[in-house]
Amino acid sequence: MTKKETIHPDILDFTLPELREYFMSKGMQAFRANQIHKWLYLHQADTFASMTDVGKLLREELNHIFRLKRLHIHQTALSRDGSRKFVFRLEDDNLIESVLIPEKDHQTLCISSQVGCAQNCRFCMTARGGFTRNLTTGEIVAQVRDIRHIIQQEALKNNSDKDTRLSNVVFMGMGEPLANYNNVIKAIRILTDGDCGLKLSRRRVTVSTSGILPRLQDLGRDAQINLAISLNATENKTREMLMPVSRTYSLEDLIEACRRYPLAPRQKITFEYILIKGINDSLQDARRLARILNGIKAKINLIPFNEHPGSTFERPPEIHIHAFLKILLDKGYTAIIRWSKGEDIGAACGQLAGKRESDHELPDPGAPQG
Repeated sequence: MTKKETIHPDILDFTLPELREYFMSKGMQAFRANQIHKWLYLHQADTFASMTDVGKLLREELNHIFRLKRLHIHQTALSRDGSRKFVFRLEDDNLIESVLIPEKDHQTLCISSQVGCAQNCRFCMTARGGFTRNLTTGEIVAQVRDIRHIIQQEALKNNSDKDTRLSNVVFMGMGEPLANYNNVIKAIRILTDGDCGLKLSRRRVTVSTSGILPRLQDLGRDAQINLAISLNATENKTREMLMPVSRTYSLEDLIEACRRYPLAPRQKITFEYILIKGINDSLQDARRLARILNGIKAKINLIPFNEHPGSTFERPPEIHIHAFLKILLDKGYTAIIRWSKGEDIGAACGQLAGKRESDHELPDPGAPQG
């Protein structure tokens, strides 16, 4: 019988307090955890051996205890608009996707929280592959750590002084973040650790959810980051058809939970509304949306449906999209049309799939579309 291989814990799974506690339980000095986290996230160390202010014996011991690896980049694709999609192959051969989106003075990274998704939203390509498993804390954090490292290395190589900071992170990739709550919260704590972590501002981290109500108030208590609600309908029948989660947590209950959600004085909840031709794009829907959000500090992102193979849904004509927007603006809401980036490489909202049918091929942004 083959001896069972020892599975070493991933050091990226540990928040700073957890690593301090682990070190103390092993008779090590707690301050070493601060040193290790700074090497991991501020200095982007690839090995324990490179952590030069840590004693040699401790470095060797850490190397025997923990794993420290980069995610394996399976494929990348560059969009005409500058967005980049990263397909990562995990250690168990599952694939996840992250999207780096260029903004005017920074970059935003859209990250995944699960392999696949169990929510089965009909407009989302991720749902077609079903749910496989939750990502670990380390797999979530590594998406940000590794892609920030890539950006830094590219800037050094190109001797560029252009401001390309990765300063915004959105949990809007594959999976439902609140269905992987504990690992997502731990990841957020590492991302927003201002001393030894990745030093992201909490104001620049957003979690998007379909509405897992038991966890919504927990999020407001535990994370104090931005909340985005994937709404997409103004009455239960349509929302249940588009998003089966609404059969468990009704639209009315979701809206009431949003009213109770704790917000900072100038903070708003973002409501994401994917406009689908003939389904939820009528002027009546726009008026009803304005009515049900009345009294909530809300920002509304209208997202024209991003068409993809296998879906029968269509994007509404632009004249309908702008008419829908006008009603919201006339009612005094902060509302925008969010034209998704990366559509030509399958990186737009609702297009992330992870598993691909033709040998995991990515769309060629130079090829004719249609």
